Amino acid sequence: MMRKSGSSDLKIDTAIVLAGGPATRMKPLTDTVPKGMINVLGKPLLQWIVEWLRDYEIRNIVLGVAHMKDKIIEYFKAGSEFGVNIKYSVHTVEGGTGEGFRLAIQRHVSRENFFALNGDQITNLNLRRLEKFHLKHGQIATMVVTNPGCPFGHVRINRSLDVTEFLEKPHCSVAVCNAGIYVFNKDILRYLPKKGDVEKTTFPSLAKTRQLKAYAFKGFFTTVNTLKDLIEAEKELKELSK
Repeated sequence: MMRKSGSSDLKIDTAIVLAGGPATRMKPLTDTVPKGMINVLGKPLLQWIVEWLRDYEIRNIVLGVAHMKDKIIEYFKAGSEFGVNIKYSVHTVEGGTGEGFRLAIQRHVSRENFFALNGDQITNLNLRRLEKFHLKHGQIATMVVTNPGCPFGHVRINRSLDVTEFLEKPHCSVAVCNAGIYVFNKDILRYLPKKGDVEKTTFPSLAKTRQLKAYAFKGFFTTVNTLKDLIEAEKELKELSK
């Protein structure tokens, strides 16, 4: 992940990154390592994310871990080698993203607003611009949306940039894709389930009351959820670095 220019004046200095899923779609690679530790052009997927956050002076990082958590903890330790402060929040695989985010917030987040991510993206998204958008609108959550042709997480938004609907089998021309990158206000705790995924519980509830904004991003974005994704991500990163 590359930071293009300028120094950071972010007010938000904390991010939660979930890295606890079993990643069954990436077998056999994930038979021996968690998805976050899969090598992408010479370094683990999670390291791309940690360095991207650091480059925007997001120094306080909470890693939500579950599946093969010891391998992640052993590699990143307290984060000093990467120029950040890392804390760990252990959750269950079965608890989903709802439990992952909820426990991480309750244990380690004191800030009013913070970034939250599914730990499988590589992007050059400008976090300063995302933060300003979130603080300007003042809603409980902001979701980054993009349209890379991904087959999951499609949403519909209105002209006011509210997320209004989640679509099971949308036509690409009428929907955008949830990028798995968010800004949360701590009030989101009231909407997080004890178990279950935020995509199926929290976000539909917020959308009904227009408390979920969409931030449209058209820059570089790739996810690593399958072996095919990994091949494509490395190809795209090589092209980007030329």
